[in-house]
Amino acid sequence: MDLATFQQRIHTLAVDLWWTWNPECQRVFAALDPVLWKASHHSPLVTLQIASPARMAALTEDVDFLALLKNAEELRRDYYKSKTWFQRTASAKQKRVKVAYFCSEYAIHESIAQYSGGLGVLAGDHLKSASDLGVPLTAIGLLYQHGYYRQEILKDGSTRALYPQYPPAIFPLQDTGKTITVLIGTRDVAAKIWLMQVGRVPLYLLDTNLKQNKPADRQLTEGLYKGEPELRLRQQVLLGIGGVRALDAMGIKPTVCHLNEGHAAFANLERMRRLMAKGRKFETALKQVQMATVFTTHTPVPAGHDRYQPKMAAKWLRRTMQELGLNAKQLADLGREVPGDQNEPLCMTVLALRTSERVNGVAALHGEVSRQMWQRVYFPDATSQSTAIASGNDLSEVPIGHITNGIHPQTWMAPAAADLYRKRLQLKTHGAGPAAPWWGRVDKISDEELWQLRGELRAGLIHFLRDRARDSVQRHGGTSAQALHAISQLDPDTLTLGFARRFATYKRAPLIFKDAKRLAAILGDAKMPMQLVFAGKAHPRDKDGQEYAQQIHRMTQRLGFRGKVLLLEEYDMEVGRMLTSGCDVWLNTPIRPHEASGTSGMKPPLHGGLNCSILDGWWPEGYEAKKSRRNGWAIGDGAEYKSQARQDRADAVALYELLEKEIGPAFYTRGRNGLPKQWLELMRASMKSIPEKFSSHRMVAEYMDLYSG
Repeated sequence: MDLATFQQRIHTLAVDLWWTWNPECQRVFAALDPVLWKASHHSPLVTLQIASPARMAALTEDVDFLALLKNAEELRRDYYKSKTWFQRTASAKQKRVKVAYFCSEYAIHESIAQYSGGLGVLAGDHLKSASDLGVPLTAIGLLYQHGYYRQEILKDGSTRALYPQYPPAIFPLQDTGKTITVLIGTRDVAAKIWLMQVGRVPLYLLDTNLKQNKPADRQLTEGLYKGEPELRLRQQVLLGIGGVRALDAMGIKPTVCHLNEGHAAFANLERMRRLMAKGRKFETALKQVQMATVFTTHTPVPAGHDRYQPKMAAKWLRRTMQELGLNAKQLADLGREVPGDQNEPLCMTVLALRTSERVNGVAALHGEVSRQMWQRVYFPDATSQSTAIASGNDLSEVPIGHITNGIHPQTWMAPAAADLYRKRLQLKTHGAGPAAPWWGRVDKISDEELWQLRGELRAGLIHFLRDRARDSVQRHGGTSAQALHAISQLDPDTLTLGFARRFATYKRAPLIFKDAKRLAAILGDAKMPMQLVFAGKAHPRDKDGQEYAQQIHRMTQRLGFRGKVLLLEEYDMEVGRMLTSGCDVWLNTPIRPHEASGTSGMKPPLHGGLNCSILDGWWPEGYEAKKSRRNGWAIGDGAEYKSQARQDRADAVALYELLEKEIGPAFYTRGRNGLPKQWLELMRASMKSIPEKFSSHRMVAEYMDLYSG
């Protein structure tokens, strides 16, 4: 085979992001050059670009490699030939649906740095499930020059944010040849439209880093969640208004727009403007847009909702405002809970609520909290966000429902687990629908096989963590002795607890250290030892969140915790996959009810991992308390105290008691065969009750009902 043809075959696989959830395809890229594959954060394009000509020439005649390549190509071909769930089951009404999905970030893979955390992970999983199910969906976002940031933790535990620049050539981008212009303030800003193909789903990304733009406008796609409020508002004008124009430029005419969080709410203003340009009255245009919009709100934390002063919004939305026939006050009123309240800023979430007919939170509890939180948008006579609706209105009348988040199983399932499930459970992926009946067959896996899988995944995690710790020491100029210590940390046979998420203060990462002496005794118990792994990031401007990371760093240096508590320096999708597959217990300790959903805890059960969580987010729906079906642990009973200090004490004590009296004994009490019977029962219950119910396949199928409703 000639080299050009060989490289083109690999390139074809690399630019279809179907590979990101198919290990058989990833094995092809890893085999190109294992060292480059690791160093490039698993980027097939970078590996392909840097691999030596001699290596590539040798592979064209390597029988084993060519077999890998052929297998991946056949699997990809079968994927696109298979009849999808949507093709098999959609009604005539559903088949007329075309969805445009707007989000400010997408986490498709660690090599594509276009995400910060949970919102992006959820969006990426949404796209992958839409592809698997065959749902007709087109996604819109921005192409960032350096994504979020890479985190360094310095010797004192403080955080340094690094912003590497990513040229478009290293991403699997296709040039559409299209450029749009968006009037932002008084300037027409040009935005190039790039395409990323996520299986069957096209993801269009806008890029303003163009020579014809002013420096301030090129900055619009410099980074994710950066800068002052004014820059962020301008980014959201680009995402919303520019996103609608990009769809038009690509000839895409959606029947429904799905706004994933309020960042893209200006899309609805642009859609209204277009209808009014065709002669519709304002109220008619508003109603038409409302009927064709789904809005998902993601946080009950007030700081998570962008708010802007009316003058600032009017400054950057001048033409849109004029063509809608609105003045600055009227524009602001669309985004105010109480229209006419001059002291209230424009809130992007409220704007999305007012211009969307179908609204949902991301868990049952979050739906309840959202109805409470946003009641005044629908009933202005409600006294406040924190009290029941006034004047006899029932809180259930607030038109906000819920669709509980889910995860894309293939993305997060470790290859070793998938291999076992294919063998024992008849796991199938091509053409799969929302239901996953194979999880009910978990009892077909023997205790020995299940425990062997847990041991293999835990050992793989420990190896990964030691490598990361050693690399961190070397990067910071550490000594050989420090590097040796790094690779001796943690033990592959010890019960491993994991905590990985954004270091927002309400998530209470350091809660487990509330009584450091008691925790040290738990971790150091000779008969029931435990070890604890942390990973996470705070927003670069969240000093309190960074202080939490610093507290944990200090704890890793304390006597009693050294070698037993580890804080990873970086937190990306690779770290997430390794931790959620390798940890035995997944900890989650938010202040209830501040966790909207949280999807990280849905991933360990794919591997027999167990959750130990506050009853917040999705866990009230996932936790099974009955002894015969117990699938994890609840920290506390859901009680909410007015005093935060009292809440922290009560939750910490409840966690310690679980570790001492239930979790440790269940893991370390072994039968004559050397297996932990009770632990294996918990594992099976977790696997039977969580992965099918909390998959993004189920989630996207539920959204399909909203789209066609």
